[in-house]
Amino acid sequence: MKPTPESMSPRIEEVRRLKQKGLSMTQIIDRLSGDEPATPNNVPTATRPKPAVAPQAHSHPLHLTLDDIEYPAYMINQNFELVWINEHAQQRFFGGHPDLPQTSDARNLFRLLPVGRNDWGSLLHFHVGLAKSRLSPDCFGNLCRGLDPVTYARLQAAYIETVAEPIRPVVQSTVILPANPATKDVEQIHTAYATFFREGIFIALIPEAEYANEMLDLLARRDEIIRGLLRKRLPVLTHLAVLVADLQGSVKICSELPPAEYFELINEIWKVLAPIFRKHHGTCGKHVGDGLVYYFFPQPDSDYLANSLSCAQDIRKEIQRLSKAWQLRKQWFNELFLNTGITEGQEWLGTYQSPTSVEFVVLGDTINQAARISDFARHGSIWVTKSLISRLPPDERARVVYGVRRRAPEGREVFVSSSFSQMSSLLEQEGARMEKLHDIATLSVTEIVEIRPPSPPAPLPGEGW
Repeated sequence: MKPTPESMSPRIEEVRRLKQKGLSMTQIIDRLSGDEPATPNNVPTATRPKPAVAPQAHSHPLHLTLDDIEYPAYMINQNFELVWINEHAQQRFFGGHPDLPQTSDARNLFRLLPVGRNDWGSLLHFHVGLAKSRLSPDCFGNLCRGLDPVTYARLQAAYIETVAEPIRPVVQSTVILPANPATKDVEQIHTAYATFFREGIFIALIPEAEYANEMLDLLARRDEIIRGLLRKRLPVLTHLAVLVADLQGSVKICSELPPAEYFELINEIWKVLAPIFRKHHGTCGKHVGDGLVYYFFPQPDSDYLANSLSCAQDIRKEIQRLSKAWQLRKQWFNELFLNTGITEGQEWLGTYQSPTSVEFVVLGDTINQAARISDFARHGSIWVTKSLISRLPPDERARVVYGVRRRAPEGREVFVSSSFSQMSSLLEQEGARMEKLHDIATLSVTEIVEIRPPSPPAPLPGEGW
């Protein structure tokens, strides 16, 4: 049951009294939490952890689940974009509006919350504290691009003033949610819980003295939480790069190896490549057989298109090492090649669910194009679309060596750097007639030869010769 003005705790009255005396929300929270008064430079400490309050008698289940949370709860990804929100958070923050924006950029939490209002200050500093411990000032500034100047300035000031939350499994802090006349919610002190996963940050805001122990017990069941959140994840229209890689000659290799060794090989490929995909922020997609499908989404601290290309190059190097190891082991001359196709686009991202697993799925032509390009590639080559190269930031594009091999009139092969070709022209050059590639005949592509390492930073004045 929601509290009424008649049943507000004395602490709320104390908050109002202190606000009338001119204290900031940060100073009020410090005083009510038993901390030392705010320092003269007024550095906000609204995100300091607060000891859990012993729960009062209530009718909540002893084994709390996501569906049992009767207060605002939501999950954001590493870009602070909403990927799941419960009904209570929709009511409290967005007036019960049933539909969130469709695009991932528009779901940025700092765009959706009324951060320009002073009475949302403690919640703003809580989220900024989460961001500050993970994002540099430049990355945080990128998250705020496109906001109106006043809101942008307020967020930048909050980043400077706010103390970064420490990196740990669960963060627990005190915030004050303002009154909301539309939903008859009164101003109330809450405990904010944040739990961190590779897929994002889960946040729940529980009124003070409510079922804190049950919430901490739920947050300790990390696997249960993330499975539940992935199943509830909202479909979103997002920019992405799609990488599809297929093992060349897999039928031949399978016929030459005992079944146990073939499955050992495939499992070893997955094992050695998994850290590479994690390093470059790749998300595993729905795959069939011995093929690989990975998605690369915008990141706050790196370019997702460049991540997909660097990942493909690292994969090629690792497969070359693995190929040599199996040649020595089997004393054969077979070489292992993962033929890779990459493209980019804006597509709907959702999940397919089974009783035992959840898989990310992209709807649209982007994944089909990447798969067809992978079918065309040979001998471990990496082929990408012209649109992907064109969308790379200039500094990232300068690191990429790409082009198309063409046949001169006398028959010799010539590599034409920084060029593209329609798929139909490449098929004619190779004398190939592949029916399943006809649907991308007009697609402009190029081959990635190398990705050079980043240039070292220029020396500061007075350094070196």
